[in-house]
Amino acid sequence: MSTINRSGKPEILFEENAEKYNSLVKAGKPPDLTNKNLSDLDLRAFDLKTANLKGAYLRGANLKGVDLSEANLDGVSIKNALISGCLFPRGLSACEIQLSNTLGTRMRQNDAK
Repeated sequence: MSTINRSGKPEILFEENAEKYNSLVKAGKPPDLTNKNLSDLDLRAFDLKTANLKGAYLRGANLKGVDLSEANLDGVSIKNALISGCLFPRGLSACEIQLSNTLGTRMRQNDAK
């Protein structure tokens, strides 16, 4: 069973430094976001399309319009996250997304990376 690193958010995201984060993604050196606490952050400007968010805690995060189509969301909790216009991976059912958003359950992604 994985544990959530609630002791701190990745500094680059906590500072909401999307420009620096996106440049690292573009250079092929994305920060490790597995099991991180990303709750209540505004993530709309971050390139999370291929992010490995396995086990991350995204409760209350602003994900409006974010492309997560190739992201690993296995074990992620998105309770009360703002998700309108968010593009989720095909392997993640609408039921998994809804249960996680309303009840805080951890999503199970069929094609987890």
